[in-house]
Amino acid sequence: MGEAVEIFPTDAFIASKADSNRSSDHGNHKKCSWYEEVIDEDLKWSFALNSVLQKGTSEYQDIVLLDTKRFGKVLLIDGKMQSAEIDEFIYHECLIHPALLFHPNPKTVFIMGGGEGSAARESLKHKSIEKIVMCDIDQEVVDFCRRHLMVNQEAFCNSKLDLVINDAKAELEERNEKFDIIVGDLADPVEGGPCYQLYTKSFYQKILKPKLKDNGIFVTQAGPAGIFTHKEVFTSIYNTIKQVFKYVVAYTAHVPSFADTWGWVMASDQPLAIKAEEIDQRIAKRIRGELLYLNGAALVSSTTMNKSILLSLLNETHVYTEEDARFIPGQGVAYHSLGLNSALG
Repeated sequence: MGEAVEIFPTDAFIASKADSNRSSDHGNHKKCSWYEEVIDEDLKWSFALNSVLQKGTSEYQDIVLLDTKRFGKVLLIDGKMQSAEIDEFIYHECLIHPALLFHPNPKTVFIMGGGEGSAARESLKHKSIEKIVMCDIDQEVVDFCRRHLMVNQEAFCNSKLDLVINDAKAELEERNEKFDIIVGDLADPVEGGPCYQLYTKSFYQKILKPKLKDNGIFVTQAGPAGIFTHKEVFTSIYNTIKQVFKYVVAYTAHVPSFADTWGWVMASDQPLAIKAEEIDQRIAKRIRGELLYLNGAALVSSTTMNKSILLSLLNETHVYTEEDARFIPGQGVAYHSLGLNSALG
């Protein structure tokens, strides 16, 4: 998402409208604060707040938890929406279940990032899973989410979850074991942020792929994939992964709290092709409980792109390297402070 956060009272927002809005009922509006995110220099996204629940700055990232009127609890990292209580299931079901359902018998999962615990929660729904390693670089983000996001408490306490605080690159390099599934639940690549090197060809080729088993599958979130935003990083991440894996599938879904369509990329050296009916059968057989968003038809249709985005994916030439990366608008803590403390204080 965008690059700036600003909080201001409702009556100030209304006062900026045309004079015709200054009617006698103006005083009936209850005062509240608004979260505002600059998506582009001529586009903003804002919604009303009940309160700012928590805020802080770790060694790596700015962290804020908001209680919003429309989306419930909202987690922001480096000024960007990471997940919202009311619709995070869309993002996390799309991130986790396609790869696990396409795999014949997934038992081990390595999650890069995922500090809020939702990716682990979704992975644990699969009956075949024996071990999940969740590796997040930021202890403060993990502690923050464990304290405030009650929906994932059971996942954090599950004996199958091995929580590691480390750089995912270093952790994968140090481990001798291989995994059925590797998941990139990383923050968006922002300049100065901690994650952009984990989107590069050299990382995928030299470090990540060797840690997958022969029929292993890699999946990563790939940023905004809307008609106006898909060229920011989505097409580049897709093209980079195509240089490393034999079979690559891009898919998308609309996430209301992100105010955009979002993208994921799944890859393997084994074919990734299952019919909708088989997906539904695997969901019924393998998964505990009900999925809220995905079924076979939804998953298959999510891989169909409109003409504009399809052509962009096919024609993309950029490959992520440490020297030549693309970034979502905004900067991480290592680049400069986004001013959250003053904006939210």
